[in-house]
Amino acid sequence: MLVEKKASVLVIDDHSHPCGEPLPPQVEVVSADCGSPAAAKALAAFKPDVVLHLADKGGVQRAARDPGEHVKLSVASTVGLLDSAIKAGAGRIVIASSGGSIYGEGARLPAREIYKPAPLSAYGAAKRSEEVYMTALALRHGISTLALRYGNVFGPRQDGTGESGVVAITCHRLLNRAGPRIYGDGGQTRDFIYVTDVAAANVAAVFGRVSGEVNVGTGREVSVNAIIKRLLEESGRHPKSEFLPAREFEVRRACLNPTRAHHYLEWKAKVSINSGLKQTWAWFRKRHSAQRAATLGLP
Repeated sequence: MLVEKKASVLVIDDHSHPCGEPLPPQVEVVSADCGSPAAAKALAAFKPDVVLHLADKGGVQRAARDPGEHVKLSVASTVGLLDSAIKAGAGRIVIASSGGSIYGEGARLPAREIYKPAPLSAYGAAKRSEEVYMTALALRHGISTLALRYGNVFGPRQDGTGESGVVAITCHRLLNRAGPRIYGDGGQTRDFIYVTDVAAANVAAVFGRVSGEVNVGTGREVSVNAIIKRLLEESGRHPKSEFLPAREFEVRRACLNPTRAHHYLEWKAKVSINSGLKQTWAWFRKRHSAQRAATLGLP
């Protein structure tokens, strides 16, 4: 989307978790951790007007297992990037934050940006720390900054073999003849938002001027059980679900009020949950068929 708007784009990626899709040829790519000296050197040479920070390592469970290591890998790297971006002359920085973990449990839903952050998890605390660091640097250096508090992002190209991303994981399991895996009773809710809507919000934020925090969500709660049911309908498969103990440090309910994004970014989610799940399942099925054909040596 940025390339379509004629923006010059530099991508810094350590390629520890590649999506496998090629970038447009006009995009410059540097292989490095975003907080590394190599990234700082690349930014200094590129001289960005705006930096969009989407890199992260690990989710709620990974951060919970080793919060200290998570801080080193994620928070320290983010702070390094923020410093390098400012020194390179960036006048605006936009970062990906987490609306699903920052507001904590018990907030009146859909949660608004004016609510006091109350993260329950190390992951949520880390995301909030990144927001605070960014705000402090912005005040010191007089730049514009924005934290985009995402809902639960899903869609094509998401990894279905990791610990997070119930949509991608379920698609992967169904295609490999395994049943859905549900932690707890499946009644927990999230604000599921399709990847193209998130990409549109990112672009709006890059070209926007508003500072502070903005939710990127639909304003609708959807349960894990409802997601599983819909994916089973799309797939035409009906294996027995595997129920496991509920995960610690995860909130029971999450939903984001997107009004501020409507007003200040002129952004609104366009893809319905059913349409998004349909498109996601179709992509996973197509990729699975292609991989199977390649394994069998079929044309």
